[in-house]
Amino acid sequence: NRYTPSDQKQIFPQSQIEIEIMKLTTILTSFALMLSPSMAFSPSSTTKIASITNKDVSSTFSQQTAFAPVTKSKTSLEVTPDLEVVALVAGQENYGFAIVAMGEAIWSFLEAPSLSHAKVLVPATIAAIILVAVSGPMVTNASDAASIKLGLEIATGVSVGLGASYVARLLSPYSPSAKEIAFGGLLVAVAGFFSFSQNLIVDEFVTLPTVPIPELPSIFPLNAF
Repeated sequence: NRYTPSDQKQIFPQSQIEIEIMKLTTILTSFALMLSPSMAFSPSSTTKIASITNKDVSSTFSQQTAFAPVTKSKTSLEVTPDLEVVALVAGQENYGFAIVAMGEAIWSFLEAPSLSHAKVLVPATIAAIILVAVSGPMVTNASDAASIKLGLEIATGVSVGLGASYVARLLSPYSPSAKEIAFGGLLVAVAGFFSFSQNLIVDEFVTLPTVPIPELPSIFPLNAF
């Protein structure tokens, strides 16, 4: 039982074979068109593009930071003292110191009033006159910084001199009045000295000399991190 070419034409007509081939071609073409956009926007390709972009940005940033110069910024704060406040505070300290010095001298004299004991009034009286008549108007002159500076310097010198007189009274072998009073006056004189000198330094009327400190070598280089 063999088929001849004429028999094959009868079983599978040529027109039907061509139709089947056209159908198969159409199906394959449609399948290819459906796969092509999905492959173009697949997650793997998006991840690859994002990773490449991140690498480029990180490499560019590392190159910029590696060759960027390291600069040190120095800021300086300048404090301008308020002369009205300084004059008010210094005036209160100045006149208060004069009142306390005279009060201590009068108290010591009244403990044993005598002509020989009147010498305790001399240092306090001189100090009070200088503080009230000389340094007082200077430190309360808020319109002149040089006047305030000079008044504070005079008051500082008065506190040193008055403190020396208290030390002499404490070292004296005999004192008609109690030495505890003189010791209290010495504490007030020391407090006055530190108060006046602090106003001179803090308000920048007097500038202390500065000692330059050499820079120590750094263990880690600046661009290490």
